[in-house]
Amino acid sequence: MEQLIETIILGIIQGLTEWLPISSTGHLKLAEHFLGLRVPLLFDITLHIGTLIVVLLFFRKDIKNLMSALARFDFKTENGKLIPIIIVGTIPTALIGLAFGNIIENTFQNPLPIAIAFVLCGILLYSAKTGRERTGNIDYSKALIIGVAQGIAIIPGISRSGATIAVALLLGIKREKAFKYSFLLSVPTILGAFGLEASEKWNALTSAGLGWIEVFVGVVVAMVVGYFALKLLWKILAVQKLHYFAFYCWLIALVSLMLSFGIF
Repeated sequence: MEQLIETIILGIIQGLTEWLPISSTGHLKLAEHFLGLRVPLLFDITLHIGTLIVVLLFFRKDIKNLMSALARFDFKTENGKLIPIIIVGTIPTALIGLAFGNIIENTFQNPLPIAIAFVLCGILLYSAKTGRERTGNIDYSKALIIGVAQGIAIIPGISRSGATIAVALLLGIKREKAFKYSFLLSVPTILGAFGLEASEKWNALTSAGLGWIEVFVGVVVAMVVGYFALKLLWKILAVQKLHYFAFYCWLIALVSLMLSFGIF
């Protein structure tokens, strides 16, 4: 029962913070640290499957059109042109993850570096308010830059959605396109990360006392909460208030530092 309660807590945190630009991984790491939880990285990534299902449902028409274009080898229509753009954006993310994943996992195990990352995330989010929406087109160079931003977001405290959307806005991409591209880009990223970790460390879940029931409950909770979080993010982005999340990132950084130094 204790393990089940812990997975529900982590599932709520994952669902709420994955799509809001406030770093789900950073929150999970802080929660695990201050609540004394010890779960493997694979479990954190497994929770992402719940929020990934939300993306598949939310963007089901877009994904269906992409799959249809891919099946026809159609890269000339609007949907077909988006396929290589997603692939190009995924490449730097994969390279950064493979090259620095283990280093980052070992480094960001305590609140201090995570707090610093939250501060940097806040700066990036706040700077997004200076972006001027000029185009709905994402070319290969912009896709690479956004892909690098997504790769850097493997650092706990740097939000994946926040980094990709903020960078897209700074590049002059219209918010609707930035929103859609950010989340479509997350699909191969999450699937790749889960596949890699699952193939190498699946037994770590059992060693941590996490069975199928705990994993299933965590994923379902993350999925339900994540659906409402994604809808909330779109509403906030639509009224150009993304930079408001910067203040939350700075607040959580301050609180985590004070807790880590035993100030209260």
